[in-house]
Amino acid sequence: MIFNLEGLTVYFPYEYVYPEQYKYMLELKHGLDAKGHGCLEMPTGTGKTITCLALITSYQLAHPECGKLIYCTRTVPEMEKVLAELRVLQAYREKHVGKAAEMLALGLSSRKNMCIHPKVADEGSRESVDARCRRLTASWVREKHLTDAASEEKPTTDLCQFFEDYEKEGPDAVLPAGVYTLADLREFGRKKGWCPYFLARHMISVANVVVYNYQYLLDPKVSSLVSRELEKNCVVVFDEAHNIDNVCIEALSVNLRSQTLEAAGRNITSLSGKIERAKQTDARRLKEEYQRLVNGLAQQGVLRNGGGEDALQNPVIPDDILREAVPGNIRRAEHFVAFLRRFVEYLKTRMRATVVEQETPSAFLAHLQRTAAIDGKTLKFCYDRLTSLLKTLEIVDTEEFHAISLVADFGTLVGTYQNGFALILEPYDARYPNIPDPVFQLCCLDASLAVRPVFEKFQSVFITSGTLSPIELYPRLLSFNPVCIASLPMTLTRDCLCPVVITRGADQQGVSTKFDMRDDPNVIQNYGRILIDLAATVPDGLVAFFVSYSYMEQIVSKWHETGVLQQVMQHKLVFIETQDVVETSLALDNYRKACNCGRGAVFLSVARGKVAEGIDFDRHYGRAVIMYGVPYQYTLSRVLRARLEYLRETFQIKEADFLAFDAVRQAAQCVGRVIRSKADYGLMVFADKRYNSHDKRGKLPGWITTHLHEQNLNLSTDMAVQIARTFMREMAQPYDRGVAGKQLLDQAACDALAKQAGFGPPKPPPGVSGSAMLPGK
Repeated sequence: MIFNLEGLTVYFPYEYVYPEQYKYMLELKHGLDAKGHGCLEMPTGTGKTITCLALITSYQLAHPECGKLIYCTRTVPEMEKVLAELRVLQAYREKHVGKAAEMLALGLSSRKNMCIHPKVADEGSRESVDARCRRLTASWVREKHLTDAASEEKPTTDLCQFFEDYEKEGPDAVLPAGVYTLADLREFGRKKGWCPYFLARHMISVANVVVYNYQYLLDPKVSSLVSRELEKNCVVVFDEAHNIDNVCIEALSVNLRSQTLEAAGRNITSLSGKIERAKQTDARRLKEEYQRLVNGLAQQGVLRNGGGEDALQNPVIPDDILREAVPGNIRRAEHFVAFLRRFVEYLKTRMRATVVEQETPSAFLAHLQRTAAIDGKTLKFCYDRLTSLLKTLEIVDTEEFHAISLVADFGTLVGTYQNGFALILEPYDARYPNIPDPVFQLCCLDASLAVRPVFEKFQSVFITSGTLSPIELYPRLLSFNPVCIASLPMTLTRDCLCPVVITRGADQQGVSTKFDMRDDPNVIQNYGRILIDLAATVPDGLVAFFVSYSYMEQIVSKWHETGVLQQVMQHKLVFIETQDVVETSLALDNYRKACNCGRGAVFLSVARGKVAEGIDFDRHYGRAVIMYGVPYQYTLSRVLRARLEYLRETFQIKEADFLAFDAVRQAAQCVGRVIRSKADYGLMVFADKRYNSHDKRGKLPGWITTHLHEQNLNLSTDMAVQIARTFMREMAQPYDRGVAGKQLLDQAACDALAKQAGFGPPKPPPGVSGSAMLPGK
């Protein structure tokens, strides 16, 4: 339908719109009008993606000055879903508006997901694909190939024909208007003989909509490479952003182990050998590099990479890089390598510690200055200087030099930031105190550091998800001022959500995964009883989430010994998530087959795991979900302790509040997997007595708490099973779609809302006649 939303003509590709979708569009529009940021929570299964795309692309059509839409997702399957929705929307727009509504939308991912070169694409890991690609596309590799060809010698280097053909086309290598998934880009690349990865990178600058991973904006090493040229008037959307603070922290944290330092030592020896060879065969290159470093890296454009040798950029946020010349003591290649060797030896010495050490960057730098005579200013340039050296020595296999890159990354970050970071040295894993396994962690404690450049650079940034409660905490954690902040309810014609809290078993003993209760045989037996009774009651698929892998393994082995699993398997087959991705994918596939053939299945999974974050158990794949316990982080983790202390001192967020918020958002994410549309239905079981307290319950999203009625709280197992039976019986009755339609807004209802607000019928975009927009056209 096409309707007027406060003066904006919105193109929505379906006949009906949910009331919450209409409210969500209003909030988005207010944020765009105010040229500010927003934080919006919308229930899962209510069409958040298409609502967001329809409103922002309609806004772009009405306001040509509005920049491109940058839509950030966490996974490749989510990216594909967004582009599939966009394709439906685009077909609708072109049908009603014609040529004026044409757009270019594309997804961008790593070389591993986009490469079409047969030999490179067959490489296993992402790093090896990147390294193999650079071996074929780096500028000096191509120059050597041309030199060999000109002298009529047999070329000693291979080139990528797809990249060569793309480069030959130059500015004429463009994508026609349309919506391109990763598969479409690969197909287009094969047809034209062009490299789809570099084509997509090039087309970002002219596309109307770009869909890619969070890291392309939040990780400075990647964003300075891919997103540097994006203009200020872009609109950024972070979808499924309930964990965005953790993504920001990971982007600026570095861990070093003994093995890393050993490999870094070998890298330094290798670099020394290459420098000596270069002195003998081509000293000019080293002299030219020295001259450039005297004049300053940034001004000379040494660190602006092109073609295939775009190794990762500086790990520091661009505004924090000092725009000055590299210090004199590391300008010469051999001096810089000696400096790196000294730094690595210092880190190895620190790693020999037998007790846990924690310090601030300032204390670390002071000790480094006293012990190894290395100052912080020199460390700041570590990463840039290494990048320059690798380029001068014409090294394309960055995978081989990954260890020394990590050390340089560590040095640059610790030399640049004084606040918001902690250094923690743990000589052994707390679980195995007798086995030395030292790890030196540079932990970012402030999530706002990575995301601040995004808020400062772009006109409007929206953070959205189905589980952002309590929503007021996100602006504090990420240090931004939203112009629109809203948590939208879910309008339902029938109560298709049934959340229940089980606090005790049929024997009236409390159930919980609290540390002092989790090993109690009665608790384990009661948890098993919940699974047996629900497996007998709930049809088709049932999903159970545990607080950790170790707890799941412990409880499943006890269930096996006590015969619980055998009883469950009388009703349904049992599948388990493991830490191996391939095994888990196979288990999920077989789980779906068991649900499809009517046998029914139980899937045992882990909160914070792959399944909890990215897999939907819609329709008959998930008729009930059990959350065993409250999924707190490991509270004895020193990294978490340091972060909690920082949050308390800097943002005045209490430790208990943050831990409860973090645990409950994970629980909400788990139980939300079973409701993926309003026609869907599911039972949500919170099996822990702590959910009965308002402290935990109050942090659940509003669309869950509104259905968590008093009679569904503080239940024993048998009472919960009785409620489940009644709920399943009600849901099994024929669903009257006509009744559901009364809650939906059709064309007439949207027009009436516009009229009520003082607006007329929708207007065509500039340059399009009104008749072209008629629904029959």
